Amino acid sequence: QVQLVESGGGLVQPGGSLRLSCTGSGFTLSNYVMSWFRQAPGKEREWVGDMGITARSTAYSDTVKGRFTISRDNAKNTAFLQMNTLKPAETAVYYCKATSRSSSDNYWGQGTQVTVSS
Repeated sequence: QVQLVESGGGLVQPGGSLRLSCTGSGFTLSNYVMSWFRQAPGKEREWVGDMGITARSTAYSDTVKGRFTISRDNAKNTAFLQMNTLKPAETAVYYCKATSRSSSDNYWGQGTQVTVSS
């Protein structure tokens, strides 16, 4: 069964950090482009960034560039989103997505809640 599971969300104070994990099962995550999105209450889902097959092919939205970092551990079939200097406006459900480069396959995780509040 193909599955993506996010973890690591929670409550953090403004200016704090969190690291989200996205673990795949039933497929080899290293063959996929890994993307992160977020959706705040009442807003559309927003692209945060993605990492291609290699770490050199990484891109971020302007709103998170310099504060967020995407990485992956292929041995653990897991991608990560390190988030630093978080702001209250970044309170949202964060999702990971795996997109195949050789087929139309793509998978979404179930999302993990991140709340930035004092």
